[in-house]
Amino acid sequence: MKKIIALLLITAAPGVLAQAYPVKPVRLVVPFPPGGPTDIVTRLIAPKMAAGLGQQIVIENRGGNGGQVGTEQVSKAAPDGYTLIMGTIGGIAVSMSLNPRRGYDTLRDFAPITQAVSVTSVVVVHPSVPAKNIADLLRIAKAAPGKLNYASSGNGTVTHLAGEQLKLLGKVNITHVPYKGGAPALTALRSGEVDMSYENSLIITPHIKSGRVRALAVTSAKRSKLFPELPTVAETLPGYSASGWYGLLAPAATPQPIITRLNTEAVKALQSPDVAGKLSSQGAEPAGGSPAEFTAFIRSEISKWAGVVKAANMRVD
Repeated sequence: MKKIIALLLITAAPGVLAQAYPVKPVRLVVPFPPGGPTDIVTRLIAPKMAAGLGQQIVIENRGGNGGQVGTEQVSKAAPDGYTLIMGTIGGIAVSMSLNPRRGYDTLRDFAPITQAVSVTSVVVVHPSVPAKNIADLLRIAKAAPGKLNYASSGNGTVTHLAGEQLKLLGKVNITHVPYKGGAPALTALRSGEVDMSYENSLIITPHIKSGRVRALAVTSAKRSKLFPELPTVAETLPGYSASGWYGLLAPAATPQPIITRLNTEAVKALQSPDVAGKLSSQGAEPAGGSPAEFTAFIRSEISKWAGVVKAANMRVD
């Protein structure tokens, strides 16, 4: 009889756990400073998720080292569903091959919840750079190797990868200047501190329209609906593609019922017309999907970018 009772309790436990969670606010770490694209996406999704969960979601910005500081912090948090991260391509996928000294292993230390969005970047230059397209840019770079420089939002971020891919395929030498997030990288570009950047469509649009920067191309494999007039880099350099993505993850060993509940609320938030509309209008394509699908996607991204890191001889500066 005792064994039967124990078995019934174990069987019922996941349902009870799912019903009880959450009983207090959930901390959601953004591994970049406020005002950048990851922060923007998170703050659009979090309120809708919080409403579904019935608890406040407290966003905490933990920038540093291309998103790896905040990512490492969450990897060591208690696996109870009360500490999550909006992971990025850099901290979650690229760091696996770029930084052997990172303090975590993505596949071992995280439980994926869902991919949130995919985002296109735009190749932009300061108006002082006399390039109107990618072909012009390559000619300028070849005429003075190492003189041009580009800002990224940190080592291993999609903006870093975008720059290294262009250097690799275009056979040019352009100096990489990493910053601690997309917002400070954009500030550096606008001020003329750097010559060019690969800016996230979530934050660059008003600066293109104002003339503070000049757009040359988009980094996605296909032309962007947000910038239909801009060619892709691949139209000049076949095979080029560098789009970013963000997704929700929890520490490994977080109970499956909690992962399922978080996935349900996150996907509902992403599919809600108001959130989806706001994301799409700024160049972010809502994703969603199951934890298993996000896990498979992360594995494929780790493999893909490991090849780029090796071919471009990328390193942690």
